[in-house]
Amino acid sequence: MDAEQAGERLERELLILTRHREMTAPRRPHGGDALDRSAYVLLNRLEAQGLMSIADFVDAFGLAASTFTRQTAALLKDGLVERVLDPAGGVARKFRITRKGRDRVTADRDKVVAGLAEVVADWPPERLGRFLDDLQQFNTDIERLTGRAWPRRPSQGAAYPSP
Repeated sequence: MDAEQAGERLERELLILTRHREMTAPRRPHGGDALDRSAYVLLNRLEAQGLMSIADFVDAFGLAASTFTRQTAALLKDGLVERVLDPAGGVARKFRITRKGRDRVTADRDKVVAGLAEVVADWPPERLGRFLDDLQQFNTDIERLTGRAWPRRPSQGAAYPSP
């Protein structure tokens, strides 16, 4: 299989994977929904990286500032983040995840992790290890090519350093 054929197969499998993620998103008890995907991603990033400004989000994700202005406004309104002064003395305000935001993202993550654990529960440890190593390599290669690394804890392996 050449790179082009692999790209076609990857595109299809990633499309299907994304569909499964949407179908299995955690739901809150008593009719409440889980965080939407953008809130989940931004809160996870804030949790991993710490304080971030709109410019930091733009650098991290490569999307327009207006996208993050809109998304952070919704997070502020819901009390999931708060604005704080830049401790380094910069002019731009930074966003920090609140206790409520941390609780919400943790609850949603726990449900996602439980669902994923159920999928791989019967996989032999060697296969699971290979899959996780390959998936991490795939992500770090994307990060290397885009120059946009996702912060990882040491136990999760090193991310490609941002330029």
